[in-house]
Amino acid sequence: MESSGVIELLKRSEAFLSGHFVLASGLHSGNYLQCAAVFRFPDVSETLSRLLVETIHAAGLTFDVVVSPALGGVLLGYEVSRQAGVPNLFAERDAQNRMSLRRGFSVRPGQRVLVVEDVVTTGGSVREVIELVRSAGAALAAVGCVADRSREPVDFGAPLFSLVKLDFPAYSPESCPQCLTGLPFEKPGTKRK
Repeated sequence: MESSGVIELLKRSEAFLSGHFVLASGLHSGNYLQCAAVFRFPDVSETLSRLLVETIHAAGLTFDVVVSPALGGVLLGYEVSRQAGVPNLFAERDAQNRMSLRRGFSVRPGQRVLVVEDVVTTGGSVREVIELVRSAGAALAAVGCVADRSREPVDFGAPLFSLVKLDFPAYSPESCPQCLTGLPFEKPGTKRK
C-alpha cells in the first residue's frame, strides 16, 4: 500500500484532522494526526500493523519482541506483535517520570527488539525506550511507526520504518493563517507541559 492509501485509511478513521490546532510545541497548524483514533477500528489497525511488519521483514530484518512507549504505542505495539507472532511489552512512566519496564516485563540480553510508536515527532519517547532496551543488553533491531512527523531526520541508531511521512506546516500564533481569519483552535495533544 502506498502512502496515499495509508493517508486514506487515516482520514477514514478520523485520525487525520483538518482545522486549527495548537500543537504541544505551542505552534499552530491546520492539520493534526490523532493516531489513537485509528485503533477504534480493528480492521484498520490490523491492516496498518500487518503492512508495517511486512515492510520491516521485506528489508530483511527480524525481531524477537516488540516494546512500545505508553500510551501512544501500546495498541499499535500489541497488533504489530500479534501480526509478527512475537511477545509484546510496553514501557511506562514511573514515579520519577522516567520510562521503565514494569508489571514484570523485561527484555533479555541478546533479544532483538522492535520499538513501536504510533507517531514519531521528536523521537523523545522512543529514545527513552531504546535506552531501556540497550541497558538490558538487548539489541535494537529497528523502530516502526504509522507516521513520521519529524521535521529533521531522526537517528535512532537503527532503521526507522514508517508507513507515511507527514510534514504539516506549523506557525507561530502571530503568523498563523487560521488565527488571522479568527478560526477557533483546538488543543488535541496529550503531552503535559
